[in-house]
Amino acid sequence: MSTSTTALLRQCQTSLLVAICLSTSPLSFAQTPRGEPGSVLATPPDMTYFAQQGDTLSSIAKRFTDKTPNWTILGKRNHIADDRAIPIGTAILIPLELLPEEESEAKVLALAGNPTYKTINNTEAPLAIGTVVKEGTQIFTGKNGFITLAFPDNSRVSIPSNSQISFAKLRKTKYTASPRTEISLLEGKVESHVSSLTSNKGRFEVRSPLAVAGVRGTHFRVGVTTAGTANEVLEGGVAVNNPSLKKSTGIILPAGKGNIISASNVGKAVDLLPAPKLSEQYLMQVRPTIQFLIDKSEAATGYHVQISRDAQALDVLTENTFKDTRFKFDGVADGAYFVRIAAIDQYGLEGIPLTKAFTLKARPEPPFTVQPKNKIRNDKTDFVWTEASNAESYHLQVAKDDQFKEIVLDQSNLKDVQLSSDIIKAGNYFWRIATVVIQKDGKSDQGPFSDPQAFARLPAQTGAAFADSEGKEISFNWAAEPGQKFLIQIAKDPDFKTIYLARETSAAELKIQRPDAGQYYIRVQATDPDGYVGAFSSTQKITIKARWVDSEGNAISTGNGTLGTGF
Repeated sequence: MSTSTTALLRQCQTSLLVAICLSTSPLSFAQTPRGEPGSVLATPPDMTYFAQQGDTLSSIAKRFTDKTPNWTILGKRNHIADDRAIPIGTAILIPLELLPEEESEAKVLALAGNPTYKTINNTEAPLAIGTVVKEGTQIFTGKNGFITLAFPDNSRVSIPSNSQISFAKLRKTKYTASPRTEISLLEGKVESHVSSLTSNKGRFEVRSPLAVAGVRGTHFRVGVTTAGTANEVLEGGVAVNNPSLKKSTGIILPAGKGNIISASNVGKAVDLLPAPKLSEQYLMQVRPTIQFLIDKSEAATGYHVQISRDAQALDVLTENTFKDTRFKFDGVADGAYFVRIAAIDQYGLEGIPLTKAFTLKARPEPPFTVQPKNKIRNDKTDFVWTEASNAESYHLQVAKDDQFKEIVLDQSNLKDVQLSSDIIKAGNYFWRIATVVIQKDGKSDQGPFSDPQAFARLPAQTGAAFADSEGKEISFNWAAEPGQKFLIQIAKDPDFKTIYLARETSAAELKIQRPDAGQYYIRVQATDPDGYVGAFSSTQKITIKARWVDSEGNAISTGNGTLGTGF
């Protein structure tokens, strides 16, 4: 036991006082660590060194702090009055702030786009996953660039697009690796997830042209704006100030607060805008263009949106700022992702972010639907779609509702790009089509369905009923709906290659001069008031027989009927 500890124990006159004294003494039996002579142990806020033969406070100060005069500080910290030989194995506490610094580093954890860096000797090169950067390095993210750096203590720094930073200081204490990090933000923004620095006496600062933000472990953002420096705290607390101001006006920003520091003052703390609200329907994306729609915030002037592979937005794929509440992104492969959305207030401060996991399954893309569209009049319903690239087959569904809960036709493994069905009865329907491909592993993969296409299956156009007046004219009539127009065709062949008569009419009947004897074919096509042209009715055959007529062309009748006429 050291002399100072013995003296301290003599001052304690009761067992209770002994306990108190032992708990406050840095060399108490309860707290003194044990180790091999000559070894060190991190015991924040100090480092503990176990003395070896020949050690004195001066030699220990010179060895571990590079400054012999620091022996006096070590003496006070360890309650040793003079610089003399230290017994072998004695635990000597060395404050971490006395330890010399050595170089540290940061490593690229994730990136997007084409960020670059410039070393202290002005060598510029593109960044890549795993790139190690040192003190003095400058980083440029550029347009559509993003990068996240990892530090030895597991802190993370993310730098979004159009940003520029430099590592003014990137060091750590010798022996204990307590961080000493200073980032200079020259343009854009930086977001930091800093591990706790309280116990190891570490330091982490982000400096901009107008402000300094210092932390002991927190999650915060610093950005350079036209108004000044924007500070936003998401977790913990951040001390911010403008060192150029003569009068100290620094403040502590707690979680959920932010401020703007200008050239003339340190702005007051304001509440960050709350996280936006996003409908659950956007958590499954089935189109190559990703879309999100949030509830509008009257206090928001815009929104910062990021698509990342992780919930912390350390591995961001793409990001953008929007003024409207609908956001769109292209060029993202199918997979599982996270969307992070933060509202931007009138000061330019980003609010509390909303983070939601979502899935993108947009491939293989569905074909385009061709027909039916809107409505049809036919005995059969013909479904036609375009040919999709690399399609093995197609999957067709028809339902009575756009959610496809009441499916009336579900046909998979379709090899052609059309299907004719006679099971669709008159009514209102929706149909959709999906592409199926074969993957490299031989398994089939069905993509999302196309957007539902509505159509109405109307009763087929009825044929023309034939009525004979036994005069010089014959007449036809058919069923009709209000506002329809009609095209009636009469031909001498069932394929209507030789047209005898084609006439348009707005009435659902037709009267014509009686044609010569022979076989004729007739069909009717309706056009609805909305311009929809239906299919022709089924073809009907009529036979005009020869008959006797008088000089005026009227049929000659006897008591047994018209003479020489038949149908």
